[in-house]
Amino acid sequence: MIIAKDLKKHFKVHKRPPGFGAAVKSLFSRTYETVKAVDGVSFTIERGERVGFLGPNGAGKTTTLKVLSGLLHPTSGEVTVEGLVPFQRSAELLTKITLVMGQKSQLIWDLPPSETYAMNRAVFDVPQAQFDATLKELDELLDLGPLMAKPTRQLSLGERMKCELAAALLHQPTTLFLDEPTIGLDVAMQVAIRDFVRSYNQKHSATVLLTSHYMDDVVALCPRIIVIDRGTLIHDGDLKGLIKQMDPDKRVSFTTDTVIDDEALAKLGHVHAKEGKRVTLKVSESELPNTVSYILATLKASDLAIEDPPLEDILRTMFGKQAATPVEAPP
Repeated sequence: MIIAKDLKKHFKVHKRPPGFGAAVKSLFSRTYETVKAVDGVSFTIERGERVGFLGPNGAGKTTTLKVLSGLLHPTSGEVTVEGLVPFQRSAELLTKITLVMGQKSQLIWDLPPSETYAMNRAVFDVPQAQFDATLKELDELLDLGPLMAKPTRQLSLGERMKCELAAALLHQPTTLFLDEPTIGLDVAMQVAIRDFVRSYNQKHSATVLLTSHYMDDVVALCPRIIVIDRGTLIHDGDLKGLIKQMDPDKRVSFTTDTVIDDEALAKLGHVHAKEGKRVTLKVSESELPNTVSYILATLKASDLAIEDPPLEDILRTMFGKQAATPVEAPP
């Protein structure tokens, strides 16, 4: 459903020092720098997949989404979405895709969301019967009833985000580009948005490409992740496989009233964290059964938890390795 082959998007940026003299000089002579926002990215996403698109700030995530949705023309490379070229902006493609940006709003500020929905119905030429059925479905999933008649400016951030999602999905797109859809939302609202995206994906076999700085969103929704840094792709594959490849050791956390010195803990595994009575160890999978048995039988521990390393730690390690790689100076 989504194919990117050697995708590049470069920007020509004017640079000048501060000051009035430099401003006057720039009217007659300018120095430009080429910024490689996306530089040779290739991937393929099948119908119905939920894929996390990750990277640090400035990595090129939003630029890639804008190219895939047709808002930007690529510098070079091949891109197709639903079998069509995005930057040609064909009506056939626009009825199949949607782009939701957590920091942008399409709702009319002084009018209730219902007015925006009516406008979108006319823009996409959605039959009234289909529109009513879709809106009813979205209402059941997102609980929009109390919000429909309130002016957008009176809605909270979470309420507005729910209405934004509904506005973006009224034409029942089959490809969703979600850029930070839970930014600024509280924990309960984040869970509600995740559940909604998962339900929509399963019901309509919709393809989802999600960017988020909240790793809980990615872990909950995306079995596969694509990671880019400084415009280049550094990983594309299974999320659990990446975690196991980068850090195969488990995190074993427990609480105990038994006083244990650091030397004794070190025999069980690497001490990852120790706060009060709570201890977290890094333990290899081969040693996990023996370690857990000892903790439960000898240390009389409680609240035992065995977890994979946090995705944040894995990505921090990946980006740290990338940062240590020298970058070619711009021409």
